[in-house]
This record gives sequence, structure tokens and C-alpha cells, in this order.
Amino acid sequence: MFKLIKRWWKYTTARLTGSFNENADPKIQLEQAITEAQENHRRLKEQAANVIANQKQTEIRLNRTMEDYEKVAKNARQAVMMADEANKKGDEKKMSEYTSAAESFANRMIALEREVEDLKSLHLQASQAADQAKGAVTQNSAALQKKLTERQKLLSQLDQAKMQEQLNTAMTSLNEQVGQDVPSFEEVREKVESRYAKAKGAAELNADSIETRMLEVEQASINVEAQGRLSEIRAQLGLAPAEGTENLAETAQVQAEGETA
Repeated sequence: MFKLIKRWWKYTTARLTGSFNENADPKIQLEQAITEAQENHRRLKEQAANVIANQKQTEIRLNRTMEDYEKVAKNARQAVMMADEANKKGDEKKMSEYTSAAESFANRMIALEREVEDLKSLHLQASQAADQAKGAVTQNSAALQKKLTERQKLLSQLDQAKMQEQLNTAMTSLNEQVGQDVPSFEEVREKVESRYAKAKGAAELNADSIETRMLEVEQASINVEAQGRLSEIRAQLGLAPAEGTENLAETAQVQAEGETA
């Protein structure tokens, strides 16, 4: 039973993971990957800084210990000289005291020598570790920079892919029927061209019909009558006929008689 539950859990996890990867936005996933890489680089730099700090501290301790050793060695030589001088003067007490002090300085020198050797070994190891840490940071920094450059390339490719997908969708909608209630572009164009051709044909037929000619004659007669009325009004007012008015009236009358014939 436990194995069955475990297998079911693994199957469900893999299924959800696959579904998530299919539906996830690549741009967001790319930013997440870059953010994780930057965070790893930050942690690496902190660790490298600790290693380098340890190397610096070991170096400080080594230098301080070597300074202490030089001071103790100097004091030991001074104690030996003072003991020898007291011996020459026959002062046994001071000679004994200075000799004891010289021995103490000598013991301190031995201890400091051992400490110096240990610190030199530690300093060598710390220096090697610091160099490795610096190299790791430099190498990871170059890798991170490469990823940042590649991110720009991938983002550009992603935008181009989205634009191409939208263009493909638009072209498909122009050439194919989107749905039962939405005609394709080709169907609409064929319908418009058909209506335009029918309208042009009907217009040509109407232009040659008897009714059209009768309307033209009627309009010409109205024009002649209007010109005659304007002439009567001018005569009543004692005005001379307008220049070209008689010619227009005669032309309209001739057109009307011709069309009637």
C-alpha cells in the first residue's frame, strides 16, 4: 500500500510539473533563473570574503608573533650581556637573576618559534584557499555575465517568436473561416465584389432605359420654363436680359425638342 501511494505521489508530481512547465511564461522562468544565479554568485562572494578574511587574520597574527619573537630575542641577548657584566663585577646575585631572566626569554623564544612555524603553515594554507576563492569568484562572475548576455538574446528571440505567432494567427484568420458565425476574408471579398458587379450592371441598364430618357426630357422642359419666367420678370422690371440668358433658353428649348423627337 505504501509503495502504491509513493508511486501515485511521484506520478502526480511529475504530471503537475509537466503541466506547469507547459503553461509557465518563459520570460518569467528566465528571470527566475537569472535571479537564482545572481543569488548564488552573491553567496559565493560572501564565502570567498570569509576565506580571504581568514587569510588576512592569519597574516596579521604571524606578523605580530614575529615582532614579539624579535623583542624577546633582543631581551634575551640583553639579559645575557647583563649577566656577563655582573659576573665580571663579581656580583653573584645579579648574575643569577639576569641568567634566570635570560633563560625565561629563551624559553619564550622557543615557544614563539613554534608558534611562528605553525602560523606560517596556516598562512600558506589560507593563502592557497584565498587564491582559490578569488579564482572561483572570477570564474563564476564570467559565467554570470555570459548568462546575462544570453538572457538578452533569449528575450529578443522570445519577443520575435511571439510576434511571429501573432502574425501566423492573423494570416490564418484571413485565409480560413474562424467559426460558423464569422466568415473568412475571402468570403467577404467575394460577396462585396458580387454586389458591386450587380450594382454596376443595374446602373448600366437604367442609363439606357425609356424612363431615364423621359426624366431627362422633363428636366429640360422645366429648365426652359424657368428661363422664360426669369425673362418675363426682367421685362416687367425694365431690365435688359442677362447676357447669355437668351442663348441658354434657346439651347434648352432645342435640347428639349430634340429629345422629344
